[in-house]
Amino acid sequence: MPDVKHFDPDAVLEQVERLFWQRGAATTGIAEVIAATGLSRSSLYATYGGKQDLYVRALRRYVERRSQPMFQALADDGRGLPAIEEFFDRLIRIRCAGEHARWGCMATNAGAESADPAVRQVLDQHHDRLRATMRTALEAARAQGQLAGGLDLDATAESLTLLAYGVNLRSRAGADPAALGKGASAALDSLRRDRP
Repeated sequence: MPDVKHFDPDAVLEQVERLFWQRGAATTGIAEVIAATGLSRSSLYATYGGKQDLYVRALRRYVERRSQPMFQALADDGRGLPAIEEFFDRLIRIRCAGEHARWGCMATNAGAESADPAVRQVLDQHHDRLRATMRTALEAARAQGQLAGGLDLDATAESLTLLAYGVNLRSRAGADPAALGKGASAALDSLRRDRP
């Protein structure tokens, strides 16, 4: 007779995601995961594998449910620079206030602490998607005459992607949201076409 799970695997994964996101994988022991979820070690391992497997699954869940919707909203927006500006405003707001304030981004946090190949694969996909999203928004900006001439859109998309990671890291370290906003605004202002 097959073993019947008496818990919701996705709900448990959400709890684990929050734990790893807030505390990081390196500083979170399996005993803390057991305490947070209320599951036995054997149930956790039988369902998700070891701690690293569990971490990778939680990271994938984070990217799919938290990062990708923000990326998709920016890619679909079509307003160009105002949409990118709104993306950074929202990013700073959610990183510095509310339920997840000062947690940073789980993907950015993972990049700062893990060299595991499975984690790197998730992070590379995250990076590529964010860079492509920035490129799409920049193409919209160029089509609407918002950008300074001669910009390399690939290099600029990479730069904006790195800026997002910087916001994530600095917010986790307690940076002032106004200072983060000024930095993001200065970066975007440097891209604008000069007005007559």
